[in-house]
Amino acid sequence: MNRFLSQTTHFFILLVVALSSFVVKGQPFSKAEITRWQQHAKQVTITRDTWGVPHIYGKTDADVVFGLLYTQCEDDFARVEENYITSTGRLAEVEGESALYHDLRARLFMDSTQAIAIYKKSPAWMKQLLDAFADGTNYYLYTHPNVTPKLLKRFQPWMPLMFSEGSIGGNISVVSTERLKAFYEQRKSTSWLNNFDHYERESVGSNGFAISPAKSATKNALLLINPHTSFYFRSEVHMVSQSGLNAYGAVTWGQFFIYQGFNENCGWMHTTSYADSMDEYLETIEKKNNALFYKHGNGLKAVRTQKVRLPYKAGNGVQYKDFTMYFTQHGPIAGEKEGKWIAIDMMNTPLNALEQSYLRTKATGYASFKEVMKLNGNASNNTIFADRDGTIAYWHGNFMPKRDPKFDWSQPVDGSNPETDWKGLHSVDDIVQVKNPASGWIQNCNATPFTVSGTSSPEKNKYPAYMAPDAENYRGVNAVRVLSRKSMFTLDTLIAAADDPHLAAFDELLPALLSAYQTVSSDVQNQSKDLAEAVQILKDWDKSYGVKSVGQTLAIYWGEKIQKLARSRAATDQRFDNLGLTAFTISQTSPQEKVTALADVLTELTRDFGTWKTPWGDINRYQRLTGKIQETYDDQKASIPVGFTSSAWGSLAAFAARTYPGTKKRYGSVGNSFVAVVEFGKRVKARSVVTGGQSSRPGETHFMDQAPLYCEGKFKDVLFYPEDVQKHVEKTYHPGEK
Repeated sequence: MNRFLSQTTHFFILLVVALSSFVVKGQPFSKAEITRWQQHAKQVTITRDTWGVPHIYGKTDADVVFGLLYTQCEDDFARVEENYITSTGRLAEVEGESALYHDLRARLFMDSTQAIAIYKKSPAWMKQLLDAFADGTNYYLYTHPNVTPKLLKRFQPWMPLMFSEGSIGGNISVVSTERLKAFYEQRKSTSWLNNFDHYERESVGSNGFAISPAKSATKNALLLINPHTSFYFRSEVHMVSQSGLNAYGAVTWGQFFIYQGFNENCGWMHTTSYADSMDEYLETIEKKNNALFYKHGNGLKAVRTQKVRLPYKAGNGVQYKDFTMYFTQHGPIAGEKEGKWIAIDMMNTPLNALEQSYLRTKATGYASFKEVMKLNGNASNNTIFADRDGTIAYWHGNFMPKRDPKFDWSQPVDGSNPETDWKGLHSVDDIVQVKNPASGWIQNCNATPFTVSGTSSPEKNKYPAYMAPDAENYRGVNAVRVLSRKSMFTLDTLIAAADDPHLAAFDELLPALLSAYQTVSSDVQNQSKDLAEAVQILKDWDKSYGVKSVGQTLAIYWGEKIQKLARSRAATDQRFDNLGLTAFTISQTSPQEKVTALADVLTELTRDFGTWKTPWGDINRYQRLTGKIQETYDDQKASIPVGFTSSAWGSLAAFAARTYPGTKKRYGSVGNSFVAVVEFGKRVKARSVVTGGQSSRPGETHFMDQAPLYCEGKFKDVLFYPEDVQKHVEKTYHPGEK
């Protein structure tokens, strides 16, 4: 009897240990699922080239999506998970109560219940891709039991419907969480936008150029793809199926479509758009019999309510906060102004957005690409396009509501007036666009579409104001200068154009300083030989960036200082594009202040670096130490000098850098990310570079192997065709193999 009990106990202990091991390894998956994933993995082949770029091959598109998500998790699972924690409104479960209103914002505009319902009604081809997304990610977690997710131990196929655009900031990111908090807690009025403006957002924009055959040395269309994002925001991949998919480019972590890239027929580049695709409605609220109504025309309509309980991390546990969300026909309530509730209307068609994002990667040319755009699923981007037939084109925005032009749509409108209701959507043919301009080139740098092709640009008076309220910026000014002065382009000269070092902002700012120096008293001029020498350096400076440039250091430090002074004198709600800020800065600061600011710069540079004659490259640095989403920086550790700078000064190649706690040097975190140039001939030719490298793990070859190229504005050859890939193979494997 005792022996039997001993054997039973021993068996029980082994069973508990086995089950514990199963749980600890984070594998809450059924045997049937695992078998299915293993079979699917055999249908997928991944070839990593010598830069670590994954070339993913499969029979079906779903095979390739399965492999894509697996490789993305291999390269940076943390960023894949982070994007879905954010987009599904679960950030507070990781970061605590401070993120509650971020999650509430996500739930106001889309929740998992809606996403699940849309998933169930999705066409079969899309369901297959969504299933493959979840399967590829979950198979990675199963085969990597040592990976510990922050929160998401299982990925669901409906999740991409809550993350359907690849933009660095989707539409809802401009809805202020502070205003949400004020409304849902205290009912206080506050600004509807987050605390950034065009000037501050400008470094996270993008550049796109397209060159027609008439201005191409090979008579093939050329395309520049140059998104400016937070570093490592996307990865470089190649997706190939036997079902017509053969796309190369940048994929936002966790998504399954090439966001900015090309196939053998055409290429597409998206730049953040300021086309007005969303509106605020001031709703007149009345309460009757404890029920809420809003005025619309001569009648009242019931305010729809929905309760939600949001979890948030509290110490080692979880607490909950309950909210009642409010909605009118115009959208969710996201604030209050002068006694009226503010509803926000914006694109809310995630299936269309996801279909458009994916289907454009299989476009066969201009007509095919335009047909996909009829889904009207892109609310936050402009598109620059080129194809192998020699067509180049540009569309300003895509999702564009029809409105009555007599209203000022840049301001909240009266929701009780039916005339302010949207009248459907503009067709693709209606929106601001250009095709094969006589100038032979197209550029967009997050600025007005009315300068995209020089004298061949669209005419502003032909479009409603809300279609293109975008201002000009210095990158746009610089791009027009660069593209209009050259008669012929190659891939090499297109790269040179993308890296043109001229800083156009100082064409206006510096003359104001030099003039001010001449007008101040001779006593000030004679007080400091250093000041006189600095002025002479600025006078001789060619207004171009470079790692050895002292003039650039002086100009940027002075420009930042004088603009900060001017902005302190602007009205609280006054907003600037960067041309407007320059004009305001020049007019609102005295000659004495301009000169004093330069003198202060000399003092600060001497204090921080031992001499004010410090070259820009000694200050402006690239450094990657940890690979974490929140990188750390250290002046005592290795870094690389970078000549290009913030695009606020007109730098086409963007590198927004700043100091961090404990540093004197500046380290970049935003700007050029994935950059490529493409030529569309009988065979596609392309070159590219990414920030740092393909891997997020320090010590690995591909953690920093592209950093020297990136910092010097150089590119590697893209390996697009199988025979080229096979000459540069690092390893070939199926998902799950070691």
